[in-house]
Amino acid sequence: MSDIVNEFNAYRTKMNDKILADDNNKIIKRIFNLDTNAYAAGALDVKTKELLGLVASAVLRCDDCIKYHLETSYNHGLTKAEINEALGIATLVGGTIVVPHLRKAYEFWEALEQQS
Repeated sequence: MSDIVNEFNAYRTKMNDKILADDNNKIIKRIFNLDTNAYAAGALDVKTKELLGLVASAVLRCDDCIKYHLETSYNHGLTKAEINEALGIATLVGGTIVVPHLRKAYEFWEALEQQS
């Protein structure tokens, strides 16, 4: 697995563990749980929900969120063409301010492909 993928996952896991170990904030735990359950299959399949999450994350300019949805999408078998089309919609909706995050998204997707 590439360094940027490993570094992202290691940091995310470490910090999520610390956040969830804090018993003083049930709200955060509930939000984490809600987030997990929201992306489960329902009327929309998991792939569609991940694409929606990716587009929203790009428009909101959250690089960590973009990486998370890219990796989850990759693990669920989404293709580069599907990801690129979704990122195109995100850029259209979000405008040129999304372009720097688009660059990072492309870099991360390439790292995911290189790990295989």
